Amino acid sequence: MRYLVTGGAGFIGSHLADALLARGDEVICVDNFNDYYRPERKQRNIAAALSKPGYTLVAGDFRDPVAMEQLFATYRPQRIAHLGAMAGPRPSVERPLLYEEVNVRGTVNLLDLARRYDVQGFVLASTSSVYGQAPTPWSEDLATDRPLSPYAATKKAAEVLAYTFHYLYAMPTRVVRFFTVYGPRGRPDMTPYVFVDAMVKHKPITLFNGGVGVYRDWTYVDDIVAGVVAALDTDIAFDIFNLGNSSPVQLCDFITQLEQVTDLEATIESKPLPAADPPITYANVEKAQRLLGFAPQTTLQQGLERFWSWYQDEVLSTKPS
Repeated sequence: MRYLVTGGAGFIGSHLADALLARGDEVICVDNFNDYYRPERKQRNIAAALSKPGYTLVAGDFRDPVAMEQLFATYRPQRIAHLGAMAGPRPSVERPLLYEEVNVRGTVNLLDLARRYDVQGFVLASTSSVYGQAPTPWSEDLATDRPLSPYAATKKAAEVLAYTFHYLYAMPTRVVRFFTVYGPRGRPDMTPYVFVDAMVKHKPITLFNGGVGVYRDWTYVDDIVAGVVAALDTDIAFDIFNLGNSSPVQLCDFITQLEQVTDLEATIESKPLPAADPPITYANVEKAQRLLGFAPQTTLQQGLERFWSWYQDEVLSTKPS
């Protein structure tokens, strides 16, 4: 099977590519290596994959209709994992037009190409942020029409468009909503990286509400990838799935566990929770368990130990990003 993975040199995308290659699939990775963080980090993410048969890197932008038309015509991907996006609720408040351009128009470009080239399956990566401040735990049948940030709104728009293309063209489509993914190769703007980086440099950590009453459903990247692969493999015509750990951890307790793993002390600065951030993320994953066989295997302790090991090898031994 030949897969197109957008954002394939990024955090989750590079892990997904590795998993697909490991089982003998072909992977077309498309990434524009933008400056959201240092492109050298992404290049290290895919260094091993580049030497493997069946792996093709296309340095391009999925917003570009001409470049993507050429990619589809050349490689004829059979299934697509659309993971590429502008991420982060808070940055989107400052740059809403960019988020619309990438997350909405870029997705439409890929959906249109997918239907014209008879793609057999389209998996769209979405986010738990679409739930806004809905009552927890969050299940897929909850209303998601009151997002708290342009990021969440654009991801919701992409979900709606994915359904529309499925409805019009019978293209098999699955939407997967990620919950607070962490692990090796995590982006420098992601919470575990930000916290560990500050602890290593003996700088204060901004903790919203002092970490009290703020919960996140931490989900290890390998468990997320297993869910994405299952969504790619299923023959379900259309559905939406939460991919989370279903076990929220209070941020102050997360810091304590991080201190234990790293043997470093955190200095905390408390600030109010931004309006774009919900106080809790909490996934109901019963549907994904039932229909995809989704079953997270990694404890927070295990995941943080692996992240810390990667950070020491890849960040402390190189120039910081």
